[in-house]
Amino acid sequence: MGVRPPADDNDDPDVIEFGIAALDATLSDADIEYPADEREVRERVGHVEVPYDAAGHTTTVGEALDEIDLGRFENEQALLNALHPVFERKREATGNSILSQLRSLVPF
Repeated sequence: MGVRPPADDNDDPDVIEFGIAALDATLSDADIEYPADEREVRERVGHVEVPYDAAGHTTTVGEALDEIDLGRFENEQALLNALHPVFERKREATGNSILSQLRSLVPF
């Protein structure tokens, strides 16, 4: 997923990537040969923090892997598909907090 940040005149990126979009960018830059097992993925990117919402909350790839029961990934898309529900659950849990609901009411 991605969200456009508020418009201003600085040179920040046009889109803030989070969730699977941010994970996809991370995996594309990683040197992982598929099919890959969970151990290989952990060695390459397990320590990398990936934002799961537009507020900047993060989780590591290793923590996300802890929440699934799949040990082997035939390709990058299979890994993304397996981790997608993890990132969605985290995003939804954060979005349901009282603080997040109050933030959504503020126009800036």
